[in-house]
Amino acid sequence: MIELTKTGIDGLDDILNGGIVKDSTTLISGNPGAGKSILCLQYIYNGVEMFDEKGIYLTFEENESDLREAAESLGFDKWAEFVENGDIKVYDKQVLLRENDFSSSLDILLDDLEDDQYDRLVLDSLAMFELFFENEREKRTYLLKFTDILRENGLTSLLTNEQGAVFPDTEIGLANYLTDGNIYLIQTPTDSGVNRYVWVAKMRKQNIETDIYPMEIDWGGLKVHQNASAFSMMSDEDSPL
Repeated sequence: MIELTKTGIDGLDDILNGGIVKDSTTLISGNPGAGKSILCLQYIYNGVEMFDEKGIYLTFEENESDLREAAESLGFDKWAEFVENGDIKVYDKQVLLRENDFSSSLDILLDDLEDDQYDRLVLDSLAMFELFFENEREKRTYLLKFTDILRENGLTSLLTNEQGAVFPDTEIGLANYLTDGNIYLIQTPTDSGVNRYVWVAKMRKQNIETDIYPMEIDWGGLKVHQNASAFSMMSDEDSPL
């Protein structure tokens, strides 16, 4: 029986058929503004609020105060309380970028990563994480080491990744292969604004709904709608029409 970790995000757990596999590492990819950080804030917040699961949030791009303001602007009004009482542990860019190499930063994290009181982890984002490394081999080695540490210590983790291409299947990177699951957040401009979609492309050990589903970002975070979208992953250049 595979144990699952619920995200608590409206509609997402349904298309995941219950949630994310416990102790797995899932890559959340999308272009800027697609909602990656919002999903991650919601995942960590819901863990405490709904499921009594504590979380660690690693951000290479924000200060702790900026993160708190972002959470509160979405309606996660207990974020500061959860951080203060230790239910959420935040490592912001001032801490993570203090050292010049990842080994030193990892040493700072290890006590909390190995503390079995935490169940969830977010790393936002891999693009900044990868700046520690000089070449692809070193990047692969440390990413493997880091994801192994997360699994061994019972953390169900989300890692965000910047996706430059509009069509996700045209830009597949190393991290897609090293993680257990891949979730893409897609946004397409329209005359009236932006349409948003979620696509669960891979989830090891689990049957998932692989259609593309519409979603929205509103007060309270992301909401995924259950009617599968007619959105096509085929670019205009590839279309036979």
